[in-house]
Amino acid sequence: MKLLNNFFFDFVLVVSIFFLDRISKIYVINFSQNNLNNNILNSKYLDLTLIWNEGIAFGLMSFDNNHYYNILTGIIIIITLIVLIIGLQNKGLKRYSLLSIFAGSLGNLYDRLFYNAVPDFIDFHVNNFHWFIFNVADIFISFGVIIMIMTEFFVKKGELDA
Repeated sequence: MKLLNNFFFDFVLVVSIFFLDRISKIYVINFSQNNLNNNILNSKYLDLTLIWNEGIAFGLMSFDNNHYYNILTGIIIIITLIVLIIGLQNKGLKRYSLLSIFAGSLGNLYDRLFYNAVPDFIDFHVNNFHWFIFNVADIFISFGVIIMIMTEFFVKKGELDA
């Protein structure tokens, strides 16, 4: 019974993150198309501006060539599956941080496959310094990575396996 409960919780976690990401992206894309404007919100520290990222994290490795883009997408699919397998083999906080990374990656992978780019729209800035523009999936990927790093450095082995 515990295995079934774990599977249900894992499934709900991944699906919830995926749908939260999808809903936010659909809203931003539709808003942009309906208003013929990629600028959705401008404020002192936060702008919501739709851009299409054809590269990997934070727009790195953007390619004009479809062949390289397809190879990169294939590599991302393999890495996403590896993260899922490792996540399901772990327990506790490490498991959920990996599932968070998987769910975020799945959201961005969906966009790569259906749009050939990932819509990013969250732009934090202070004066003229802008952080990389990102999306909800990126938040969960980053959150998962931060939790993984913290558990590796600050938690004794076996302490979070509950």
